[in-house]
Amino acid sequence: MKVNVISNWNNRIMECWNCGIMGRAVGSTAWTAIRRPSLCASVRNIAVVLFLSFATVFAAGDKNIKTWTDPELALKEDPDFALQGEYLSQNSASPVGVQVIALGNGQFEAYLLAGGLPGAGWVSGNARTLLKGARAGSDILFADTNKTTSAKLVNGHFLLTSTDEIPLPRIVRTSPTLGAKPPQGAIVLFDGTSADKWENGKAANGLLQATSCTTKQQFKSYSLHLEFRTPYMPLARGQARGNSGVYHSGRWETQILDSFGLEIRDNHCGGIYSISKPLLNMCLPPLAWQTYDVDFKAATFDAAGKRTAWPRITVKLNGVLVHENLELSKDYTTSAPITKPLASPEGPVYLQNHNNPVVFRNIWLIEGK
Repeated sequence: MKVNVISNWNNRIMECWNCGIMGRAVGSTAWTAIRRPSLCASVRNIAVVLFLSFATVFAAGDKNIKTWTDPELALKEDPDFALQGEYLSQNSASPVGVQVIALGNGQFEAYLLAGGLPGAGWVSGNARTLLKGARAGSDILFADTNKTTSAKLVNGHFLLTSTDEIPLPRIVRTSPTLGAKPPQGAIVLFDGTSADKWENGKAANGLLQATSCTTKQQFKSYSLHLEFRTPYMPLARGQARGNSGVYHSGRWETQILDSFGLEIRDNHCGGIYSISKPLLNMCLPPLAWQTYDVDFKAATFDAAGKRTAWPRITVKLNGVLVHENLELSKDYTTSAPITKPLASPEGPVYLQNHNNPVVFRNIWLIEGK
């Protein structure tokens, strides 16, 4: 990935076959089902899932959560925005990386990463220490839960005060494929001028909106390039924070989420939702442009229409491999627009609307054989 050092920090239905009870779980009804001891465990478990799912949906659409979609405006209006991001030691002998997450109202989390940053030295299994931080005057003071590791953010540098106050400057990484031009023969799905290639597509200010839009054209195997940007929502949490997704063949989701700095999960950015977590969390901070580069190999069928192989997918998030030749061994993933049994190798590309203002640009693909 390209790296710039920053010296100035300003710069449904539920059914139980065991007991025959069927009901609809929506909002308070789901909560009632959870509390009713007369219902069997199967129904109560489903109700819990539905209740939490609806809670997530409601949170995602909460208009009271302050949201920024313009980095310049965020920088002007929220002093925390300039401090979130990545910090990296310049000591090659013992590299240390830090990812600082803004949580709103002067509250922060920082992850201290032994070996560097994800994709640049830190690998799964290396030490990863959580520090909690808060404003204290013009500085941000951090400490772990045991108070054995402390740090502070001052003048654009992250200082590990529990060691020798080693200054780590803030850096900005960009994907090496950002702005990649479509090669000859590529199908351009969005170039900033029109959303005509999409059903329910909407373009604004040269960007494609996350409107649950679907390509009008169906594809089998392909290589896809797509650029996306999540909003800055410091007070939001979990799946309510910059959520969208790219569904391949309308069935299998590569997740989009502001999961910058968080642990590796299948429902975080880079994950194949409900199938596989990514090899690394390569998510960049919110309002940074990011890239997906995906090689999708469609399912195969014999002459009688019987599936002979599941589809497979290789994914790079911000230029770093996060899935390699992964088998997608189910008909669809969570919230897919197509949920019928898999019977064809063809399908559309679908961009999910999760009530967060995620935007897209520079989308093109090359059809495979």
